[in-house]
Amino acid sequence: MDWIGFSYAATIILGGYMGYKRKGSVMSMMAGLVFGAFSAYGAYNISNNPKDFQVSLLSSGALAAVMGMRYKKSGKLMPAGIMSGLSLLMVFRLLLLIMA
Repeated sequence: MDWIGFSYAATIILGGYMGYKRKGSVMSMMAGLVFGAFSAYGAYNISNNPKDFQVSLLSSGALAAVMGMRYKKSGKLMPAGIMSGLSLLMVFRLLLLIMA
């Protein structure tokens, strides 16, 4: 079971919900649900076959790029910096799974 992947997906969904609750941002909620769902699906795939990492790598890489650009533009650690950092850690983890 890919507990790290499922935890990452839950964090993304929770972050989208918090963005909606605090700022009323519907885009945060939608992005959180979409990226969280893809990440959860990727974690499910990895749980069934450790070599089936493509969905997780694509979703975490895309989120790292998007949130990294937002962090560079805004300079705000919360939420862009934290989410880009978590996404980069997930990308590194998945790359380690590929090499193993």
